[in-house]
Amino acid sequence: MLRSSSIFFAVVLFLASASVLHSQTADDTDNQSWNDLQISIPVSEKVDLQILATARFGNNITRFEHGRIGAGVAVDIGKGFSAGANYQYIESRNAISRFFTEHRYTIRGGYKFPVKKIGLSHRSTYEYRSRRVGNFWRYRAAVTVEKKLPENWIKDSKLFITEEVFYVSVAGRFSRNRISAGISRKVNNHLTLDVYYMRQNDGTSRPGDLHVLGTTWRIKTK
Repeated sequence: MLRSSSIFFAVVLFLASASVLHSQTADDTDNQSWNDLQISIPVSEKVDLQILATARFGNNITRFEHGRIGAGVAVDIGKGFSAGANYQYIESRNAISRFFTEHRYTIRGGYKFPVKKIGLSHRSTYEYRSRRVGNFWRYRAAVTVEKKLPENWIKDSKLFITEEVFYVSVAGRFSRNRISAGISRKVNNHLTLDVYYMRQNDGTSRPGDLHVLGTTWRIKTK
């Protein structure tokens, strides 16, 4: 158990170091910390209600930049298919350091391919973003590859790599790319924790090129 914990925290330290290596950045680059909480409340064998919350820190992880809270539903359709929808209320800091409000409506669908030894999945997400400065929609396509780690390394854990691209309606093109790598660990029957490093490239947002150290806390109430 001690060895597993030591390896787990060593990986966390490595990912944190990867983010800090780029501390001297231009105006369009930043080091950030993203933290997500997802609480799932089963209402049937295949349907969960979800409560969502996010806190992001930027400016080289020195100030609060973005917060959101929302709720939705996740459905296990079966045979590898899943779907979901949610609403989120968002407050974000803009380029002149003022916070603006956004209402975001999301639907998504996913499929896990029947591949042995590794996990391979695809997720498509459609978002409608309602903001005072204008409304628009975007499409996100993500592919994830995951591999279970040996039990004597880190118990109940797997390594994952995700590539995600964004098509934005106002730009009329794919303008953002994210690639992330990390470890997902099942802490107990109710909690799963993901720790990851993510690199974002974006030619339109400011800052658009990000180095992110992130966590996702998934809690299932039953």
